[in-house]
Amino acid sequence: MSHKAGFVNIIGSPNVGKSTLMNKLVGEKLSIITSKMQTTRHRILGIVNDDNYQIVFSDTPGIIDPGYKLHENMMKFVSEAIKDADILIVMTDIYESTEKLKDRIEKLAHLEIPILVLINKIDQSDAEKLVEQVEAWKLLLPKAEILPISALHNLGADFILPRIVELLPDSPAYYGKDELTNRNTRFFISEIIREKILLQFKKEIPYSCEVVVEEYKEEEKIVKIRANIMVSRDSQKGILIGHKGEKIKQLGIASRLDIEKFVDNKVHLELFIKVDKDWRNKEDKLKKYGY
Repeated sequence: MSHKAGFVNIIGSPNVGKSTLMNKLVGEKLSIITSKMQTTRHRILGIVNDDNYQIVFSDTPGIIDPGYKLHENMMKFVSEAIKDADILIVMTDIYESTEKLKDRIEKLAHLEIPILVLINKIDQSDAEKLVEQVEAWKLLLPKAEILPISALHNLGADFILPRIVELLPDSPAYYGKDELTNRNTRFFISEIIREKILLQFKKEIPYSCEVVVEEYKEEEKIVKIRANIMVSRDSQKGILIGHKGEKIKQLGIASRLDIEKFVDNKVHLELFIKVDKDWRNKEDKLKKYGY
């Protein structure tokens, strides 16, 4: 039997369920999930292995109109994902208007690769509205397969993996069969901390932060981690620390609990807040932070 392998890249607007879908398909929480825009900033690979195939899923940032150089670089991850996909998953949901997406989606119509349009959150819709959505997408992408799903509740999601395997091209594996992702432990720890910032803080604060793991030291009974939270302005530093250090303490506890599950060991976590002024608009800083 021949071996199949390919890149299955997921694109779409913010908050339509891209990260939830990839985590479900991979069977691990690789992408952080919150209800806020720009939760996913990087392109994160999740690898599903079988004796006869390898699927390299790719989660990407939600498509937005750039306001900072950071956003421009995030959108480059999306462009790359469209170019190197063997199968493209376009994620939407029952609330998203196809009219607003028309200019963006029509650019995909010329692609020769298989495209799956997943209309998510069908558990929150009625049959009439869903039929309208399906018909609208058929007009936009006539060659695409339209699949209504609920990634959160696993409705229809069971059909996705078998269909992807059918569509995969014949190819040797791109990664070792024991690999789960292209990212290292430090990356996922920084993402866990950033997820807690997104959940704990409001307004501009979460979007101004970048987390850098400066030290990761494994000892027999404990993992010692030191991380810097970079912010854009001095005033943001005070908000993150909070009155008598209460906010940073809460952030540290919530982060540590999830990191302990991730590394399967006790964790000693130290968090420091540092100001890196206007880092979101500086190309050298963006490169330093992996963008």
